[in-house]
Amino acid sequence: MSLIETFLLNYFGAFILVLARVGALVATAPIFGTKAAPMQFRAFLAIALTMLVTPMFSTTSPVDVTNLFLFGKAVVNEMLVGLLLGLGVMILLTGVQVSGQIVSQMGGTAVAEAFDPTLDTNVSVYSQLFYFLTLTMFVLLDGHRLLIGALLDTYVWLPPGEAALGPSYVEALTSILGQSFLLGIRAAAPAMIALFLSTLVLGLIGRTMPQINILVIGFGVNAMLTLGCLFVSLGAIAWAFPQQAGQAIDILRDAIKQTLPKA
Repeated sequence: MSLIETFLLNYFGAFILVLARVGALVATAPIFGTKAAPMQFRAFLAIALTMLVTPMFSTTSPVDVTNLFLFGKAVVNEMLVGLLLGLGVMILLTGVQVSGQIVSQMGGTAVAEAFDPTLDTNVSVYSQLFYFLTLTMFVLLDGHRLLIGALLDTYVWLPPGEAALGPSYVEALTSILGQSFLLGIRAAAPAMIALFLSTLVLGLIGRTMPQINILVIGFGVNAMLTLGCLFVSLGAIAWAFPQQAGQAIDILRDAIKQTLPKA
């Protein structure tokens, strides 16, 4: 095999391995993987990032390209690293929608749903509001830059072809999932308590004064309380999300570090 053929083969192998990790991140991470962006744009972004990283690892072949089994296994491992980073942050953001769903259910506005093209399903208006709020905060906190920085750090620890699936991946996703639900409950707690007390008071009024149409009055009272508590919930998200987002990215980085081969 000539020198040029060897170089092209090594470059092709490194390019595919880098593209697998970068493409998995771009396909699943917030902002990058949103369905609001055209597929062509996301593919172009993944290829552009891959072309920036590949020259650093194209001198030697990380995996034998001619061995399809080993090369395919390496590609899958690379994809798992990108999926870990992308899905980990996406789980944290999506969990905030639990707050909006809880508030909508208890406030009696769950029927006011709208179709979300990014999720291909109907979600409540409050869920969309909370989700886009956290997404905006994620961008303002330079979360997208932190995510790309974490991706580049993985190439320092695990060059293309050296990624491997480890139990730390599952533990990291489980931990982030717990943080996600905890963040959603903390954000929805003010509205949950207020609406629960409102339901109890309205129930007592309905029992003591049956002549009052408690259904009509209760719907209006709950709607007003929901709007009032909404501002408190937004403040709770703004206070708790930055810390949770930083912790989530650190957990993902540590999970990838734990897969390093021990000396």
